[in-house]
This record gives sequence, structure tokens and C-alpha cells, in this order.
Amino acid sequence: MRHPIRTLAPVAAALAAGLLLAGCGDVEPLPEVTQGARPTAAPTTTAPAATAVAAGASLGGPGTACPLPVSFRLAEKWRPKAVENPEDPEFAALTRQGPATVRCEVDAKPAGHVGFLRVWTAGKGPARAALEGFVKAAKGASGAAYEETGSGARAAVEVTYTVRDELGGGSKEERAFAVATPKGAVIVHLGGLDTAEHRAMLPAYELARTTLKVL
Repeated sequence: MRHPIRTLAPVAAALAAGLLLAGCGDVEPLPEVTQGARPTAAPTTTAPAATAVAAGASLGGPGTACPLPVSFRLAEKWRPKAVENPEDPEFAALTRQGPATVRCEVDAKPAGHVGFLRVWTAGKGPARAALEGFVKAAKGASGAAYEETGSGARAAVEVTYTVRDELGGGSKEERAFAVATPKGAVIVHLGGLDTAEHRAMLPAYELARTTLKVL
């Protein structure tokens, strides 16, 4: 059975426990998390280059957890789940962001991190337009920097930006990339509990970006 969308509010309890919006269901118990590697140096204005990560299963193709217009490799131990009823207007505030609707979330807790890699889809059109609309709709987003990456079938647009850190104060880093497909734009987004956690998860994000294929 597929699981419904987890709370997207940037608070530690929601991210750690993975709260579910199942109409009247109970909250899943918090799994034990063995903390993964985190940067020891103080955050700088420029994120360090991501290191390699062991690849796990593929996501997006036939028979995978989330039917998507694209496929890519997941980092080892990251756990994907499809979002249930993302078109339900009752949950629009959680399942929609600008022109995009969330379809799948990949939980990093089994790998020792607190955060998710989420996949969103939008209507047909330029990937950049979809990504810009997505970022503009993010609460407290600022400092967005866009970059065209890849070419041909791997052409994509990537953005790095910050959002308000409602838990720790200040701001925290987030990033996403988008590609155009015959079925519409696809956005892959990486957040995280804070900037240090976000940077610790970058290898999983880079694995998804560099192995992505349009189906």
C-alpha cells in the first residue's frame, strides 16, 4: 500500500518522525536513526563538492515505488514511497508548490540523515519556467541562482537557494533540478533539516541528477 504525503513543514519533529497525512490514521513510530556523516567545519557560502555514494535501486521505471516520467538511481538505503492522492484539494497546501505537484518522496532516515529527496511534476513547458515557479512559491526563498546543466537528452536546469530556517533561525540551503519530458516537467528537490544535513545528503542528490533518464 502506498503511503500519503509526509508533512513538509520545516520543523525537526516532522522531519524526524515523517508525519503522515492519512485522514485518520496513526502517526508512524519514529525509526531508530544512526546519524550519517556530517560536515565538521562551519558552513561556508559555497557548498563543498559532493563525494561519491553507493548506488542502490532505480526509481521511476516500471515496477518501482513511484511511476514517473523519468528514472534515476537512488543512494543505498534511501527509501522511496509514492505520495497518495496528490491531487486531493484537501491537501493542496502540502502537495502543491507553484506549478508543481509532489509525486514521490525518498526518505534519508534509513541512511542516517534527516531529510527527503522529493520528486514533483508540472505541466508541459520549459523546465526553467517550472523550476522558477516552484522556487518562487517556496516560503521564505531567497538568493536563487540558476544554472543550465547537461545537454541533449540530459539537458536540465538547476537552482540553489536558501529558505528561512524556522527551527534554528537564519537560513538554510536547498536545491533542485528540473527536466522537460513529453509528459511535462519533472523537478527533483533536496531540502534537509539544516544546511549541514543538506550538504551531507548532496551525494544522493548528485547521484539522482547524473543518472536521470527521460522515459
